[in-house]
Amino acid sequence: MAVLPLIEAEDLPPEHRDIVKSGMNLHKTMVHSPETSRWSQRVGGYLRYDAALDPRLRELGILQVACIAGSEYEYAQHLRIGREFGMSDADLAAAAIETAGGDSGLEPLARLVMRAAREMTTGHAARPETMRELAAALSAEHLVDLIFTLAFYVGFGRLTGSFELEVEPNRRPLLDRFPMRAAG
Repeated sequence: MAVLPLIEAEDLPPEHRDIVKSGMNLHKTMVHSPETSRWSQRVGGYLRYDAALDPRLRELGILQVACIAGSEYEYAQHLRIGREFGMSDADLAAAAIETAGGDSGLEPLARLVMRAAREMTTGHAARPETMRELAAALSAEHLVDLIFTLAFYVGFGRLTGSFELEVEPNRRPLLDRFPMRAAG
C-alpha cells in the first residue's frame, strides 16, 4: 500500500490538475509537492524526448537499473516506454536476462550500457574501465546523457520503492509478459 494517498485530479486546485493527467501513481504521489513534481516531469521529459542519446540504449539502461534495484514500478513503466520507442521483444527481455547473468544476445554496446547500469545501481559509480569503454564508444554528449539518465533512474527506483508505489493495472500485461526476473 502506498505510503501517501494518491491524489486524483478532481481533488486538486485547477492549476495543479495537469500534473496527474497521465494517471500514473507516481504523479498522483508526487503532486503532494507540486513544484517538485513539475521539475521531475520536466527532467524526465527532456531525457525521453530531447536528449541526444539513442532511445533504445537509454531504455535498455533504465530497464537494467529497474531490474537490479528491484523497482517493479519503474520496470513496468519503461517496458511501455520502450515499446513506444520501438524496442523489440528481445530488447524488452534483455534486462532480466542480463540481471540473471545470462547472455541476452544484444550487441556489445547495448551490453556495455547495461553493465554500467548494473554498476551504478549496485555501487556508487560505474567502474573506471566501464567508463573508458563507454567513452571510446559514445560521443561525450551521449556519455553525459547516459550517465545522467542512469543516475536519475537509480534515484527514481529508490523513490518509487520508498513510496511503495503499485504498478497501474494497465501496465500489468507487459510486466506479465516480460517479468523482471528471467526464468531459469
